[in-house]
Amino acid sequence: MDLLKLIKSFGYAIEGILSALKQQNMRIHIISTLIVIVAALLTGISTTEWLAIILIVSLVIGSEMINCAIESVVDLASPDFHPLAKQAKDIAAGAVLVFAITSVIIGLIIFLPKWFTN
Repeated sequence: MDLLKLIKSFGYAIEGILSALKQQNMRIHIISTLIVIVAALLTGISTTEWLAIILIVSLVIGSEMINCAIESVVDLASPDFHPLAKQAKDIAAGAVLVFAITSVIIGLIIFLPKWFTN
């Protein structure tokens, strides 16, 4: 294993994260994540609930990063409008939306009973 290559690959990954953070939707996901973390800390959720929150947050943020990558590649390959380019971008954005809606549902399942019972 080439240690220098490994270290460089982490650098490239960090560059990718920083690049994704320049996207408006990614910033929205990060702000939402911070709100959820504060709510979870104040609510006192269980370890299992933390695991669910961490998993779904990582899926939403990861899917948004994949969406950003797909959009960049599509824009590079097809700078002019093409229906297939639009379709690829729409499908990638739709995948993010599926994860985001799922995250809201999971959040409601975790938080609502704690906030509105007892």
